[in-house]
Amino acid sequence: MFRDKTGRKEKRLPVMIPVTLEPVWPESTEKRERTYTDNISARGARVRATCTWQPGEEAEIAPLKGEPPMRGEVVYCQKLPHGSFFIGLRFESHIPWSILQRYNNILMVSVF
Repeated sequence: MFRDKTGRKEKRLPVMIPVTLEPVWPESTEKRERTYTDNISARGARVRATCTWQPGEEAEIAPLKGEPPMRGEVVYCQKLPHGSFFIGLRFESHIPWSILQRYNNILMVSVF
């Protein structure tokens, strides 16, 4: 099984994808925003946020270009300078977005 030097099971793709980020529960609408990913993997994403999130909260992100939304669990919230945050999201299923599929195809081709 693959593990990088931080102990992660999946490789990360350092790509900024414009997304909407919002809480699953509608009473938290103040957290809804347009933002971007810092990186993605097959089952996770690191997303920039303007509000703090708690581990265990559920969030949904969706690319602005209309690909399917993903619902995941917040696993960490890292405070950044200037009052913003990075949140880590873990998904139950693989991300079906085209950017990740293209990246996986490149990895497969470069092995052979």
